[in-house]
Amino acid sequence: MERDSGPEGVRRALGRLLEAVLASRGEANAVFDILAVLQSEDHEETQEAVRACSRLFGALLERGELFVGPLPSEDSVMAGSQGATRKYKVWMRHRYRSCLNRLQELLVHSSFEVKELALSTLMKFVQLEGAHPLEKPKWDGYYLFPRQLFKAVVEGLLSLEDDCSLLLARFREYLEHDDIRYHTMQAATDTVGRVTDRHPEVPLTFWNNAFTLLSSVSLPSQERGICSFYVKHGELPRTWKVVHLKEHRKAFQGMWLGFLKHKLPLSLCKKVLVVLHDSILPHLAQPSLMIDFLTRAYDVGGAISLLALNGLFILIHQHNLEYPDFYRKLYGLLDPSVFHVKYRARFFHLADLFLSSSHLPAYLVAAFAKRLSRLALTAPPEALLMVLPFICNLLRRHPACRVLVHRPLGSELDADPYDPEEEDPAKSQALESSLWELQALQRHYHPEVSQAASVINQALSVPEVSIAPLLELTAFDVFERDLKKKGQGSVPLEFIPAQGLLGRQDDFCAQHFTLS
Repeated sequence: MERDSGPEGVRRALGRLLEAVLASRGEANAVFDILAVLQSEDHEETQEAVRACSRLFGALLERGELFVGPLPSEDSVMAGSQGATRKYKVWMRHRYRSCLNRLQELLVHSSFEVKELALSTLMKFVQLEGAHPLEKPKWDGYYLFPRQLFKAVVEGLLSLEDDCSLLLARFREYLEHDDIRYHTMQAATDTVGRVTDRHPEVPLTFWNNAFTLLSSVSLPSQERGICSFYVKHGELPRTWKVVHLKEHRKAFQGMWLGFLKHKLPLSLCKKVLVVLHDSILPHLAQPSLMIDFLTRAYDVGGAISLLALNGLFILIHQHNLEYPDFYRKLYGLLDPSVFHVKYRARFFHLADLFLSSSHLPAYLVAAFAKRLSRLALTAPPEALLMVLPFICNLLRRHPACRVLVHRPLGSELDADPYDPEEEDPAKSQALESSLWELQALQRHYHPEVSQAASVINQALSVPEVSIAPLLELTAFDVFERDLKKKGQGSVPLEFIPAQGLLGRQDDFCAQHFTLS
């Protein structure tokens, strides 16, 4: 291909080749020159070649000049006695396939402009193949969607080596269309299954790309919301699965279950659990199928277990899930780190809900109150301002536990029968102990903490104290609040003025120290 130097020269040369191919079938070999530029290492030349291929094969699809049906071997057709038109369409269809393969490779190009242009071109071909199918319908009214081409696009986005988060953010715009979203869920399910089968150790990059794509899928709340289609059709028969919200929910469920059944990195588990209760569970056809993943996460411990509480709470309260030893494991999550984790507010909000039932046995509530009281001895002030009302609310809900406040203290600390090392709250002997820790906190250095701990010295009010405003309280908030407090109008001072650095002659310092 003769061309001038520079991107402008490449554009003009590609334009001449494009016009020649579209004007005459005798110039079809010029397609090789266009595809050769598509292999260029220069970013600008590659982009010009992508635009040329988009115009070329877009026009050929609209004209119907590509072979329709299962694509035969190029050599067998060229050597056979078929007509020139059939040979041309088969030959050009093979060139179109070569173009698609190269565009898929460009999805992981070093230049984001090239990747973005390759993605938009592939999606243009998806739309054109839907309007001008390259396969014959099996029957009248058969739903035609370029599944193989679209599946290749999704495979390119779920790279094993390259971070595709920016490109996936661009792809999110297409997910607003119902047919694209439906087929994305199916293609993602197939891709995740195939990659995990082929690779014993799947790279973290792939898991991150897959999660970014899966978390971008959101379903409409009502079936009448399914009305936007990327591939246009004259009419939408009710027999097509893509028009039913129930089928979307099934595909959504299969996609997430297929993803979560694998052993994911802990960092990714946290990301999933953060969005699980709000963005995943409400759209599943059978939310109870998530119990295996949630119980595995709940058994991990630490922040993973704290985050799993949200999903378990939904399954227990809305789907009648029976979970053995739930309160025992919840009790085990109470350790000193619970006051310092990022998800402290969420944990105590859920713990408050789980302990709100008046049907819980007294020994269980007493164990939680005692464990929290013991942990409060080393907790920071911002956490104490939330934990102390939390403990008092437990005593308000369960009057049988108020014996912990009124029981007299023993002479020695080791006389406390409570066993903090016991994992089973039923065997911790908390109900036989007392909340002496709250009395100790009444001498806390922070005045607000001391005041909050002194509430147990009086009769507890019937209405509970809402802890919602205190859940997000931070050390910065407490410090800022202290700074804004107005002090007394006048500060009492010594009525005899001090003399010298060490004070008056009869002062203690002046009697024992001198300045020389």
